[in-house]
Formats: sequence, structure tokens, C-alpha cells
Amino acid sequence: MDIGLIGLAVMGQNLVLNMERNGYSVGVYNRTASKTEEFMKHRAEGKKIKPSWSIQELVNMLKRPRKVMIMVKAGKPVDDNMEELLKYLEPGDIIIDGGNSHFTDTKRRYKELTGKGILFLGTGVSGGEEGALKGPCIMPGGQEKAYEEVKDIFFKIAAQVDNIPCCNYIGSEDSGHFVKMVHNGIEYADMELIAEAYDFLKKGLRMSVEEIREIFLKWKDSDLNSYLIDITVDVLAAIDEETGKPMVDVILDKAEQKGTGKWTSQAALDLGMPVSVIDTAVFVRNMSSFKKERVEASKILKGPAREFKGDRSHIIEAVYDSLLCSKITSYAQGMALLHSASKSYNYNLKLNEIAQIWKGGCIIRAGLLEPIRQAYLKNPDLSNLYRDDNFNKILNDKQDNWRFIVSEGILMGIPCPATASSLQYYDCYRAERLPANLLQAQRDYFGAHTFERIDREGTFHREWIAK
Repeated sequence: MDIGLIGLAVMGQNLVLNMERNGYSVGVYNRTASKTEEFMKHRAEGKKIKPSWSIQELVNMLKRPRKVMIMVKAGKPVDDNMEELLKYLEPGDIIIDGGNSHFTDTKRRYKELTGKGILFLGTGVSGGEEGALKGPCIMPGGQEKAYEEVKDIFFKIAAQVDNIPCCNYIGSEDSGHFVKMVHNGIEYADMELIAEAYDFLKKGLRMSVEEIREIFLKWKDSDLNSYLIDITVDVLAAIDEETGKPMVDVILDKAEQKGTGKWTSQAALDLGMPVSVIDTAVFVRNMSSFKKERVEASKILKGPAREFKGDRSHIIEAVYDSLLCSKITSYAQGMALLHSASKSYNYNLKLNEIAQIWKGGCIIRAGLLEPIRQAYLKNPDLSNLYRDDNFNKILNDKQDNWRFIVSEGILMGIPCPATASSLQYYDCYRAERLPANLLQAQRDYFGAHTFERIDREGTFHREWIAK
């Protein structure tokens, strides 16, 4: 068989079917044999897909160099499968981890496998179940030699935009999973920003779900064009068959998470990079889990009685501008984090190519990615999208409406933490002088941590209390 795949949950099954549809024969294995049997009887019936009942059997049915893709839950299950594979693989064979592994685990596995002569690709795969079947975005990192061996398969199964596969070699070692993690961080931020725009229209203008849907429908053909806006339109159109109410109104306001947003925040802290919109999106998901406490608090904590009585068309335009500026900020923070990681971890990332492959298949695909790509083509070492002429013009032109929505949200008591955080990032980034001088003076006062001066070079300490 051309390639083997371990793990037949829906993502794994769909990738297998995608590979087979594109002309490849695939060997499959799942720890629970009944899952393999069910897959072979139904979705895989009559296709160039061959079951195996042990990892040894899977390895034995593969062409050399043997290529095995692992699609199992991150953490110990990945290590367990790799440990078993190593009993049967030979130097030059390739292991591909296509799950949502933490990049530090991928770095460890890369070193272990390289030491044994096994090639390894830590590969981010984005697009959900539908993307896996019809064409995902694929982000492989590891040895370039391994990538060259599997490139044809990845190119054929990946999403295509303008006849360009949404797959490219990301860089060395754990870079593929780092880029996928940041993708997911931007995803967290973008989803929260869209939810806050919806909430502002609902509570601030008291609009119905259908009215909000009509607004989002218009935004589909604007600079906000994106997969997440598209699915928001579909979500807002759904009606609950039991109650006849909009489906979104009967769903409990309690969002779950798998941890990749938190990982992005933690990685950014380690690198000293501010990703405040992503941080806030994680915070709000955490806050949503306190449903019972929030219900109780709503009865004892008062908010403002203010209602918006101005021009509806103006506030709708302002919500649009605010969402666009905030969305640009979430991408700017994510790309700045990739820029920093590339230098710190020697990934040698090509940010224009990452923007290109994100244009299709993945969850954060959006119209904004083409101007982002152009920005990094023009300046490959661009440290922040805010410094690109195209993006700083948008922010400068629309900042008044951005401020208006944040201030109105605060005055009306409508939570908009990620939107406000994006605006605060903008104001901090453009500030020629921040009050960090006072912070550093305080640090020197209580801990003799020293400080620098604005008028001459060197490091200084002051005796703040006269002796």
C-alpha cells in the first residue's frame, strides 16, 4: 500500500477516503478492531483500502520507504503508537503525526526518531471533518527529505486555491505543529470577535436572529469574507424543530475548548509576545463555563440601564468596522508570534507562504489572507501587520467606529472583552511612550532591579530612600 494510517475516528477516516479518491492505496489500523470492521463494511467498501489488525501487519503491507500517518488523540496515545511502530520500521521510513500535538512534544519526538534514523513530520491538519474529506490545509514540519517523499500525496489531498495546493513545507523540527497551534489561536480570537459583534447587535439594537443573519449575509461579500462568517450565516438560519425557535437561542452559552488556544497564549508568554486578543478569547471561554455562578451574579450585580437610541444604520456600520479592525488585530498578533518564533526557534518560516496555504481548507481562511500574503511578499521580515501601509490605513480610517463600539458596549454593559482588547493593543502599539517608566522605577525601588535612562546609555540604580 502507498501509505498507512493509524486512528479511524472521523478525521482519520475522511483523510483515508480523500487519499483513496486521489489515487492512493491506503492501509488502515485502529486500536479498537470493531471500528476498523465498521469502516471497511461501510465507507471503505470496494475501495483501495486494506485493513490491518496489528501495527506489525500495517507496516508489513506498506511500500518502502514506509509512510505511516498517526491520527490519534494528542499526548500519550501518539507516543504509544510511535513506540510500537519503532519495533517494525527501518531507517528511512517516515512517521507523520497529523494530530493536534503540542509543539514541544513534537520537538522531543523529532529528536528521538531522528536518532534512530526514522524520518518524522509533525503535521498540522486544519479544516475539520469536511476539510479532511474534501481538502484540508496541511502544515508539515520536520525533515525536508521526509516532506519530499510525501509531498505528492499531500498536494493531491489538500484544498486548492487558484490551482495552488494549500500545503507547503513549513520548516524544521516542530514548526508545523507550532504554526497549526497559532492558527488555532487566531481561530479562537476570530470566533469570539464574531460572537461579540452578534451580541452587540442583539442586545444593543435588540435585533432578531433573522435580522442579524441578514447583516452577516451582506458581510459575506465584503472585506470580512471568511469561512467563519459563512458558517455563522448558516448557524443563524437554523431552526430548532422541537421549539420552533432559532437554534442558536436554545444552545447553552457554555463554550468548550481543546486547549490549543491556551497553548498559543502560553507559547506567546514564553517568547514575550503580546497576543491579547487570543488571551481574551481563551478567558471568555473559561468564563462561559461558570454558567451557574453567572446566573446567580446577574441577580445581585447591577449594570447600566442605558439603551442605544441613535441611528441603527450607523451602529451597524460601526460594528462592521470594529469587527474588521479587531479581526486584523487577531491576525497581526498571530503572525507577529510566528515571526518571533521563527527567529527564536530557527524555523525559517516564510510567512507569505503560510498566508497562502491558509487561504483554503482551514478554519481561518478569509479574504484578508491575500493582502496579508502581499504584505509579507513585499517585506518578508515584517514584524507586525500594523506596519504595512494597507493595514495601517484601514485601522486609521476606521478607528473612530472601533472606539465607538467599545465605548458604547461598556456604557450599555454589553461584554465585548476581545474587541476592547484589540483596541487596547492598537493604542499600546502606537503609543510613543507607555507608563512602563513608572513600573521600572517601582521595581528599582523595592528590588534594585535597575533602569535605563532616556538621555544617556547605561544601566542605573537609585537609592530611593535617603539614608
